[in-house]
Amino acid sequence: MEKYAILFSSRTGNTRILADAIRAALPEEDCEFFGETGTEIPEAKTVYLGFWTDKGNADEAALNALKNLRNKNVFLFGTAGFGVEDAYFQRVLNNVKASMDESNTLVGEFMCQGKMQQAVRDRYVKMKEQPNAAPNLDQMIDNFDRALSHPDAADLEHLRQAILK
Repeated sequence: MEKYAILFSSRTGNTRILADAIRAALPEEDCEFFGETGTEIPEAKTVYLGFWTDKGNADEAALNALKNLRNKNVFLFGTAGFGVEDAYFQRVLNNVKASMDESNTLVGEFMCQGKMQQAVRDRYVKMKEQPNAAPNLDQMIDNFDRALSHPDAADLEHLRQAILK
């Protein structure tokens, strides 16, 4: 196997969990670099690049790292607090891929839901108390509650299968 690097940006720890799962699934001796984005551009031919979702795209640190990659095999992985549907994840991935230099080759992608900070739920509950509250706040609270267990064991197994393809 050729050398690989795992770069990630993880605001709440969810994407770090995915990065750790990738590292555990691949041969340790072939790992050239493992760490946060922004620290270096690896020489490895294959780069696993992880991100958290910010306004329907990868976070700024991950996008900056992606824009600096050239002539790499890239596997994108990420987490999103909102959305449990594959269609949403695919829209996010498509937005991320639009920032990738054409010299790179996309070799895989994976996204799953990730837990959010408690302050997010607290804000939703407070918003519900306001006059003319948005009608979808109960749905947003339910989504928050569902996200608490993610990434879970099933998510990590799906990721493992995706990287071993």
